[in-house]
Amino acid sequence: MSDLAICGIDVSRETLDSLRAYAALLKKWNARINLVAPSTLSDVWSRHIIDSAQLFSHAPPSTRRWVDLGSGGGLPAIVCAILAKELLPACRFTLIESDKRKSAFLLTAAQTLDLDLTLLAERAEMVPPQGADVVTARALAPLSQLLSLVQRHLSVTGVAILPKGKNHATELADARREWQFEQVAIESLTDHLAKILILKEILRV
Repeated sequence: MSDLAICGIDVSRETLDSLRAYAALLKKWNARINLVAPSTLSDVWSRHIIDSAQLFSHAPPSTRRWVDLGSGGGLPAIVCAILAKELLPACRFTLIESDKRKSAFLLTAAQTLDLDLTLLAERAEMVPPQGADVVTARALAPLSQLLSLVQRHLSVTGVAILPKGKNHATELADARREWQFEQVAIESLTDHLAKILILKEILRV
C-alpha cells in the first residue's frame, strides 16, 4: 500500500511522485509567497497533502466537474487533481483564485505536474456559475459566508466537501440561521477536533 493508504486510497508510484513534487514546489514558493503557514512546512505531508487527499475519497465516482474556491496554494485542489489524473480521469478541475501571485503559483504547479485544469484569476462571486458536481474550499471563510459562493457554483445535484476546524459546530449553527442543507460530518484523519462537512441541497432560508 502507498503512503496514502491512510485515506483509503492506493495510488501508483507516479502519482505519489507527483504529490511529493508538489510538496517540494510548495516549500520552495512559500519562501516568497505566503501560501501556507511556515510553521506547518516541517510536517507538510500530514498537515497539507494527507489533509487535502482525504477530501478526494469523499467525492462521488460520477464527478466530472470539480470547482475549488479560493485555491490559494492549491490545497486541496492540486492534491485532488493529481489523484484524479489517475483515479478519476474524466474529472475536470476549475480553480478560482483572485490573488495574482497565488494564481502564478497555481499555473506553475499545473504546468510542472502536467495537470489539465482551468484557472480563473477572479473573485468567486464574479465568476459565472460553474454547475459543479463537487465544490471544495479550505480555510476560505466561515460557513455562513461561504455558502453563498458554494451554492452559486454547485449544480442542483452536486455536493460541497468543506474541511472545518474545531469551531465547526458553531459555524454550522450560524449557517443554519440563513441556510438549509443536508449534511454529513466526518472526522478528519489529520485533526481529531476537525470535521469534513459534506453538504448538499443547499438553499437559502
